[in-house]
Amino acid sequence: MPSDQHMDAAGPRRPRLTPPIADVRRAVRAMLPDVGTVLVALSGGADSLALAAAAAFEAPRAGVAAGAVVVDHGLQPGSAEVAERAARAARELGLDPVLVRHVEVGDEGGPEASARIARYAALDAAARETGAALVLLGHTLDDQAESVLLGLARGSGAASLSGMAPVSGRYARPLLGIRRATTRQACLDAGLEPWDDPHNLDPAYARVRVRERVLPVLEAELGPGIAEALARTAEQLREDDAAFAEQIEEFIEEICEPAEAGIAVSVAALAANPAALRQRIIRHVVASEFGVSLSRTQTLEVARLVTEWHGQGPIDLPGGALVTRAGAHLVFSTTGSTEVLEHDH
Repeated sequence: MPSDQHMDAAGPRRPRLTPPIADVRRAVRAMLPDVGTVLVALSGGADSLALAAAAAFEAPRAGVAAGAVVVDHGLQPGSAEVAERAARAARELGLDPVLVRHVEVGDEGGPEASARIARYAALDAAARETGAALVLLGHTLDDQAESVLLGLARGSGAASLSGMAPVSGRYARPLLGIRRATTRQACLDAGLEPWDDPHNLDPAYARVRVRERVLPVLEAELGPGIAEALARTAEQLREDDAAFAEQIEEFIEEICEPAEAGIAVSVAALAANPAALRQRIIRHVVASEFGVSLSRTQTLEVARLVTEWHGQGPIDLPGGALVTRAGAHLVFSTTGSTEVLEHDH
């Protein structure tokens, strides 16, 4: 293990390997693809900066190219300078290419949601431009715990409480098992100066209130390890959710028929299954057929057409769709038609 920082013959000084740096590197190493390019989504904060440093170290050793993309949301004075500072840090770490993207944030769904939409659109575009196999995100175990608590507070289902997946499409989150304090210490140990986003201290945001007020109270009153316990809960729920999703994919073809402007689902098959599976099938059908999500209240209302049907009429669904009980089927359509078409299984 190298002792103190030293000047490498090839260029920049290497930090002394400390436990926080080793933890972050190990987490990144486990997520790298066999070939190709990865991009680090870099804000300049401690989490993404520690991630960038680890990727810059590990990727070349794995035969993978590593770059970075910095998204400037333009929401604060001096944001362009913050973005350029992050980009400069990425270049000094040896990441290449380093892209800076300035985006316009709309007002869809509130400031957090609209910023997220703009950010992911920029990250997607950067990945396509560079041919990156993965975009690495700096979400930590603390972020995961906050997500679970927010889901609990909103009365969300298992899909929401399962938090953020380690890998989702082109996005990977190597640090979901790493505490935020570890990433900050890794930066300090490496001589890197992270940027502290003032939005991360603004109590106007629910996530900030959870971070600054709720989790510390839980830790103080219930003992340490609350964040880890919440993250374990998320992991277990993801496993359950994946099992349900696999069951539904296998089962859905057997119980569905085409219908005019929609799809028909067997009432008998829905009635024969447990409520958890029945309600997931209903949500899955509506999401896949019409591209909209049902709330729990809407899902239960549809399920009553199976379990408590007394001749009640069609139910309006989001996006202009309707669901009607017609004989042996629930018919989901955009026209209100209840005609079930012939279908060869």
